[in-house]
Amino acid sequence: MKQKFRIALIGTGYIGKTHALAYRSVNAVFPDLPELVADLVVDIDETAGRAFAAQFGFARFSTDWHDAVSDPEIDIIAIATPNHLHKDMAIEALRAGKHVYCEKPLAVTIEDSEAMAEAARNASGQTLVGYNYLCNPALQLARKMIESGRIGRPLFFRGVNDEDYMADPKTPHSWRCERAKAGAGTLGDLATHLISLSQFLMGDIVGVAGRTYTAHAKRPVASDQAAYRTVENDDVVSVLVEFEGGARGELSSSRIAWGRKNRLAFEIHGEKGTILFDQERLNELEIFETPEDADAQGFRKILIGPAHPPYGAFVQSTGHQLGFNDLKVIEVKNLIEGIANGSPCYPSFEDALKVEQVIDRVLNPQPGT
Repeated sequence: MKQKFRIALIGTGYIGKTHALAYRSVNAVFPDLPELVADLVVDIDETAGRAFAAQFGFARFSTDWHDAVSDPEIDIIAIATPNHLHKDMAIEALRAGKHVYCEKPLAVTIEDSEAMAEAARNASGQTLVGYNYLCNPALQLARKMIESGRIGRPLFFRGVNDEDYMADPKTPHSWRCERAKAGAGTLGDLATHLISLSQFLMGDIVGVAGRTYTAHAKRPVASDQAAYRTVENDDVVSVLVEFEGGARGELSSSRIAWGRKNRLAFEIHGEKGTILFDQERLNELEIFETPEDADAQGFRKILIGPAHPPYGAFVQSTGHQLGFNDLKVIEVKNLIEGIANGSPCYPSFEDALKVEQVIDRVLNPQPGT
């Protein structure tokens, strides 16, 4: 009989929908995997939650996340809630022997993140954090190129993650503007992807010097445009970093960059070449390699296709493109494989803690830095 894992999803918002789509697709795309059963969905809004359960084929619904954690039939708890709710749900689930699949960032404070990582160290369940951009075959190829020496020793990483979802100063105040609910602003929402990506490609960050900036200090209240609330976290962040191998880097992120929709872009300069990537063109990777003849030098674009696994599991033709939701399917595949094989998932809570440590060093610089 084929092995099965039953999953409970807590949260039915934007990211919850990407989870639900991935649960429905993962066994169709990767038929040799154990079966993932969308068993239970949890949302405090009963009307919306029941509609979501029916839409995506969940067998059951609850308004109380404790029901998911205590249910002996559930193997995996997926947390797709606002950031400040992650810690208690994750720790209780781990203590109950569940595997935990949590969206980023890990938590809103370094103390909460450390508590989650400690709970994972003492638990039998696997953990995975939703940095699904790392599942892109283009980034897997970039890492392979670096490790094989295609561009020589990496010397410098320059990365940016910009969006414009809060560029308009009239955009209403939300939980994302509150330190207690969101933690850091751009730093914890967007730059966290950039930090995780840079460490995936370059190794751990060991030196940090950063500055944050809040461009719009107040935002209107959604229910009363004449009333305003204070924005408690950052709109823009700039960070200088040093990686464990000695390479240096510059990381910059903004949530007020008009015209930028998901510009998660980087360039890596090595002794013998350069690699370029931009998430807005997520099926392309560019590489410059120093040839013998100077007149033949130039960047070469690699279009991701079936030669770059697991692209071929989705489509057999180059140029037909993977998308954001496909990366989530790959992430869920990695989760199921890790649980089935008993091998650590990446990034685990321990890996994600390293991202939170960088964020904390930006927000709370040590004397002399």
